[in-house]
Amino acid sequence: MKIVFKKRLVRTIAILLIGFFVLFIFRFIYGYSTGLSEVQEEYFSDFFSNLEDVKRNYASDSYKFKTYQQSSPAQSQQPHEFDVNQKYEKTATIKSKSSDFDRDEKKLREHIKKQNGIIQYEENAGKRGNRSLHLLIGIPPASFDSSYTDMLKIGNIRSKEITKIDKTNEFKNLNAQKASLEITRQSLLDIKKQSGRIEEYINLQNRILEIEQELQGLGVQLGDFDVENEFCTIRFSLLEGREVKVSMLHRIKVAFEWTAQYYLLFIAIAAAASIFAFFFLLIIDKLIPGIINKINQ
Repeated sequence: MKIVFKKRLVRTIAILLIGFFVLFIFRFIYGYSTGLSEVQEEYFSDFFSNLEDVKRNYASDSYKFKTYQQSSPAQSQQPHEFDVNQKYEKTATIKSKSSDFDRDEKKLREHIKKQNGIIQYEENAGKRGNRSLHLLIGIPPASFDSSYTDMLKIGNIRSKEITKIDKTNEFKNLNAQKASLEITRQSLLDIKKQSGRIEEYINLQNRILEIEQELQGLGVQLGDFDVENEFCTIRFSLLEGREVKVSMLHRIKVAFEWTAQYYLLFIAIAAAASIFAFFFLLIIDKLIPGIINKINQ
């Protein structure tokens, strides 16, 4: 009896150890694949999302759009080409960390100059060892892709993103508003030439001034869409920080702590479920004969 009990005990312990070892290996490999983020949580705030008044850049693109129309069932479909002029906003966001801040900042500025880019916003803050640089860069559309690829080589990239938003309808709406205001202004100027009371003349002049101000505001917005002002945007954040190298012992320690915590939790839940199932079946076993007797009676 004792020999059978010892064999069962050894077998149970072996199964538990194998399960622990498998979970430990899984956590250890997971730590390598994710960079062991629990060692150093890096926080990169979305700096530019808080800047609503910074300049927005727009670009244009022309291409052919082909459709097929069939005038009658007997005729084949005839291709029709249309010229499409698209206005769009293309923005890239790069967040990088550098252990050699001066070198990477110099490399970044030289690259901007080489690509004929324009720094439209800059914030440089912090003391040596904990500095940050945020640049809003206008890049010519033709060199946007190559410039973006080159900037990914500066520092150690932590995140990157590219978004492209169509602005064609917004551009058309601005032009429509401008045309409508110009017609209204011309009508008011024609009315102004007619005789009338001084109060009406003053009110008319005030309304003309309001329209002039609205036209100036639309002119500024439409100016961003002009060909000579076309740029794509790269938002680059460079943070200074020392790279942390994770040792093998630390990886083993973290993997062991995590495995011990969750494996013991799993065993506790399994044991509680087994005890609950045992007493539940015991109660059912005690109650079923009585219920059957009552039904028979």
